[in-house]
Amino acid sequence: MKICVVGGGLSGLVSALNLAGTHQVDLFERRPIAGGCLGSYRIDDYWIEEYYHHCFAGDARLLSLLDTLQVADRLEWLRGSTGYYVDGTIHPLTTPIEILRYPHLTFTEKARLGLLTLRSRRLDVAALDGITAKDFILDNLGPGIYSSFFEPLLKSKFGDRRSEVSAAWLISRIAIRSDRGAGGERLGYLRGGFQHLIARLQEEVERLGASVMLDSPVTEIRREGGGWLVNGETYDAVVSTLPPQVTAEIAGVDIAPVPYQGAACMTLALDRDVTDGIYWLNMKDAAPYGAVVSHTNFAPLAWYGEHLVYLASYFAGRLPEGFEQTMLADFCRRFSVSASEVHWHRLAVDPYAGPVYTTGLRDRLPAYEEHGLFLAGMFSPPNYPERSMNGSVVAGEEVARRVLARYPDA
Repeated sequence: MKICVVGGGLSGLVSALNLAGTHQVDLFERRPIAGGCLGSYRIDDYWIEEYYHHCFAGDARLLSLLDTLQVADRLEWLRGSTGYYVDGTIHPLTTPIEILRYPHLTFTEKARLGLLTLRSRRLDVAALDGITAKDFILDNLGPGIYSSFFEPLLKSKFGDRRSEVSAAWLISRIAIRSDRGAGGERLGYLRGGFQHLIARLQEEVERLGASVMLDSPVTEIRREGGGWLVNGETYDAVVSTLPPQVTAEIAGVDIAPVPYQGAACMTLALDRDVTDGIYWLNMKDAAPYGAVVSHTNFAPLAWYGEHLVYLASYFAGRLPEGFEQTMLADFCRRFSVSASEVHWHRLAVDPYAGPVYTTGLRDRLPAYEEHGLFLAGMFSPPNYPERSMNGSVVAGEEVARRVLARYPDA
């Protein structure tokens, strides 16, 4: 068979890996680099992801892939500390003592929050799909915890759609981040960056005979007889990892849209740490970013030779004019950083950075096959109710299995 894979992110590369060798595979990626949201910058002698990433101990398929591609020896299990920026003050929230000292929740509210964290892994997230996160928190933890703790987080993540987000997403998020000890969350990261995973995936896909075509956007997919025309080229099957509504538009078919939001993520380098040793600092104060993620308070500074910081912002529609300058200026003012201290900064923008996990989304996710097209990506069932690298690996493997099952004699 001749198979087209649209999109060179994790799901696309994994599906190509599982289809190549026995079939002719052409993978099209619109950007000059592979990896999708796992793409990286090359800065001097190191790589750093355009968007912050880490993995979890339960990511079985991702960990298996790292082993298969012989990069598992690069996997380091590190500790991720957390904090909350409130009224211009950084409050560390990693250790039990730090949590007890946090002044913006009562002792009773902290106890309720702790109990929910312990219960989160036992809750049936499917049963929470029709309940909003807001209603769940109000009903189970009370208005104080919602207004002072959760609402700012939901607002920074989902903006005006925060009241539509399901409790399934929230509980899944709490559960996956509950693997923590006194030093913080136990999180995985590849020494040298996840670029080593992407490079090995691309290398192995090409070794198996597939073509990986970068700088090659797909602008048209059309039915022709029993197959497909992709940019005028004939294929027996098409796997699209683009958002369902984008696939629907370029293929001229009816696929139910999945609500998405965009992300604008600035990466910058400094000579010093500005978040008091904290890796993940959520912002309660109004700012043009919802979190300050100090990568080198997680991965060792020695790997890079400079402090690396991400400023994470989510948006709907279009970014405001001059957003990059606004974001950088706010960070410099708020954390007392002079412009001359910023070695370099880059802004990555993706209008389809991830789904918005609204209530009822579980039953609206597209199937792996729609109108004869095969679909996989952040919108696939393994990435519900929260996207992850592991979910994208599973989706890529599963869609390849579906293609091979559909054409068993090819």
